[in-house]
Amino acid sequence: MPKTQNYVDGFIVPVKKKKVASYKKMASTCGKIWLEHGAINFVECMADDVSYGKRTSFPRSVKLQADEVVFFSWITYSSRRDRDRVNKNVMNDPRMKKFMDMSTMPFDGKRMFWGGFKPLVKIGLK
Repeated sequence: MPKTQNYVDGFIVPVKKKKVASYKKMASTCGKIWLEHGAINFVECMADDVSYGKRTSFPRSVKLQADEVVFFSWITYSSRRDRDRVNKNVMNDPRMKKFMDMSTMPFDGKRMFWGGFKPLVKIGLK
């Protein structure tokens, strides 16, 4: 029986369109590392139907440029405590070192934002 998903880290990231393949490769590797350390799910979603709102929107949130696409991503954990443990282990994993250099990231880390969330309503999750 799958674990109940009790904590979520969410991310919004601008990625140059020409670097989407590199971003996908990086995310695939990172996702495996997160899962090895105990995350339940690791999901990366590329914007497909997002408008540039008058006041707020996914594109506005990262000051999206014409040659970029925004990603909405999340990682789920069994608890906040488990998330803190998993993230500490991931950040200490030597395989992550190559992804931590801002100059070689396939996205603009300065415009990325993230946060931790407690699910309030869970319908259809197992």
